[in-house]
Amino acid sequence: MPSPSSTGRATEAPGGPAAHALADAEPSVFWLDHPDRPAPRPALDTSTSADLVVVGGGYTGLWTALLAKEADPSRDVLLLEAGRIGWAASGRNGGFCSASLTHGEANGRERWPAEYEQLHRLGLANLDAIEETVQRHGIECDFRRSGELTVATAPHQVDWLREDLGTGTFLDRDAIRAELDSPTYLAGVHTPDETAMVDPARLAWGLAAAAESAGVRVVEGTKVTGLERDRAGVLLRTESGHDVRAARVALGTNAFPSLLRRTRLHTVPVYDYVLMTEPLSAEQLASIGWGSRAGVGDMANQFHYYRLTEDNRILWGGYDAIYHLGRRVRPSNDQRPQTFERLASHFFETFPQLEGLRFSHRWGGAIDTCTRFCAFYGSAFDGRVAYALGYTGLGVGASRFGAAVVLDLLDGADTERTRLQMVREKPLPFPPEPLAYAGIQLTRWSLARADERDGQRNAWLRTLDRLGLGFDS
Repeated sequence: MPSPSSTGRATEAPGGPAAHALADAEPSVFWLDHPDRPAPRPALDTSTSADLVVVGGGYTGLWTALLAKEADPSRDVLLLEAGRIGWAASGRNGGFCSASLTHGEANGRERWPAEYEQLHRLGLANLDAIEETVQRHGIECDFRRSGELTVATAPHQVDWLREDLGTGTFLDRDAIRAELDSPTYLAGVHTPDETAMVDPARLAWGLAAAAESAGVRVVEGTKVTGLERDRAGVLLRTESGHDVRAARVALGTNAFPSLLRRTRLHTVPVYDYVLMTEPLSAEQLASIGWGSRAGVGDMANQFHYYRLTEDNRILWGGYDAIYHLGRRVRPSNDQRPQTFERLASHFFETFPQLEGLRFSHRWGGAIDTCTRFCAFYGSAFDGRVAYALGYTGLGVGASRFGAAVVLDLLDGADTERTRLQMVREKPLPFPPEPLAYAGIQLTRWSLARADERDGQRNAWLRTLDRLGLGFDS
């Protein structure tokens, strides 16, 4: 029999259903393990120049390149990616494309109460624009605006749901279980119009193809190692030794070390882990329901998120958020057996009727986390360089808005976006090591304790709240 863990969830005995389900899971990213993945593009093989150089081939960089070229087809735009398009966070996330620009309503209202309604409106317009772009360019990424279910699995979370109902519909225990049947559910909220489900890698590949069709030069396998002032703008140094001169530079490096010293303490890479099941049979899917196919997240500080794929697999992720001393991003961190075992055990607690289902893939990846839990923006080199960083896990949708802000900043434009307090403010930086590591570990422990104690926050979390750091998930 499972025994209780320190977080109140069951810990499975060795060789149980979770271990059996994980036995054949591939240590690779399901979304990237796809026959439609484009062939690698050639690396930069000569020095060159461009009106706009975009660094990073994830969502922020791809949207920046595409929007820049669509706004001014005569602008010469070059995108440089160190690896392959969408291989990092943009190709390995859960595929929740949210309208929120502020990592949820509660975070947005707490930080920018006077402009939250404006931010909400802009976020909905941003999601509409993503949907329009996907349709116009024929991007086959299984874009479904199916909404999101937020579920309570502890009594105190039911009160939280009622308090933070927002634009959603409250569902009592019977109603939420009629929508998606888990014995762990006590209540839920369905918000139908503010989240879409997507295949994240195919979205990235489609944006790259659209950018290229518009005339953007997309280069892979080319790592930018430094920025220098140049009489014509900015000089980008690359690992291969081929220099690139640019009038303007947009940075979309996110979880990776920043090319700007001023922002290096503003983010930390926190690792998130995911399992993907094999496809559910018709009988298995019927046993849980899920008619809306909405994405799901629970209300715990250490929360799970999950969704159905196009072929009726369940992506199951979250709970553990792992930070490695020294802000390290390395491939060896993508696999963490103890987390996969914990996630698998929690999966069968949530859906015991699916016992016997197996996992086909397991993977992890780094999220660029900042202390305000949503993206921040800025410029350098006298306005010739601009950036958007710190999405903290909700970048699938917010990255398009971030790209638009970056282009506004590079153009020196006075827009509704650049006038936002959210855009003009910066979050507090993290301290240097080893203080950052110690503080993050204490925060993780405190959040787990809060989950055990009906959401009661200890002195450390209350101190963070007073400082405006707002670590609530």
